[in-house]
Amino acid sequence: MKVVGTIFIKDNKILIDKPRKRNTYQMIGGRVEENETPLQAAIRECHEELGKKAIFDEKNFKELMDFEEIATSDPNLKIHFHVFFYQGELEGELTTSEEIESFLWYESNLGNDILSNTLKNEVVPYCLNNNLIK
Repeated sequence: MKVVGTIFIKDNKILIDKPRKRNTYQMIGGRVEENETPLQAAIRECHEELGKKAIFDEKNFKELMDFEEIATSDPNLKIHFHVFFYQGELEGELTTSEEIESFLWYESNLGNDILSNTLKNEVVPYCLNNNLIK
């Protein structure tokens, strides 16, 4: 299964969200649907998860990395994860929804107990190693 996530950075913090059905925060993203490219999925998921008041330019998405991992929600499910970096500033207002309970601008001093495996094992270490977050 293919999955996407997008990194938004502001003030050396990464934007993450907490789905109502999960105990941990995750990247802004989700599953790539049939006949959809990873880039199209990343843009669609950002529109869905950030809400109608969030403003971003669809031209500012750049694929940063991809990797294989086991899904946090199902230890029997192998996923191929595509991570995009948003090259710009997210503007407007973030809006919660039936799916998304809350948003958090994360920095490493908050610890990693609240993070999904993808964030904990791949994305946050990458961001720290490349001085994108503190």
